[in-house]
Amino acid sequence: MAIPHQTFSLAGKATGVLLFATALMLTGVAAAEDGEANSGNDVWLPSLITETPQEGFALAVTLSQKGVATTQPDVEVRKALRPEYAEDPGSLIAISHVIATHFQTVAAANGYWQE
Repeated sequence: MAIPHQTFSLAGKATGVLLFATALMLTGVAAAEDGEANSGNDVWLPSLITETPQEGFALAVTLSQKGVATTQPDVEVRKALRPEYAEDPGSLIAISHVIATHFQTVAAANGYWQE
């Protein structure tokens, strides 16, 4: 039974690495370079309400980027780590999942854009 436990431990570590890489990928390096990382004083999210689902999706991406920029505010660290995850299919899938989760929240806040 030691093998399943070891497998679980390795899987847990791999999941942690994957989640960290996912978070880093979402930074939107260009956005961070433009100084969009939240300084703590700026209100950058006045509402989750958007006019269209496409705007809602863009907001979901922004939420993901802001989460990473807040967690790792050092732009140079995020840039340095990008090559490690930029071509990893698992990271790209995980990134899509994070954005989808944010999109679910935005869609619910907007009543799924039903008229």
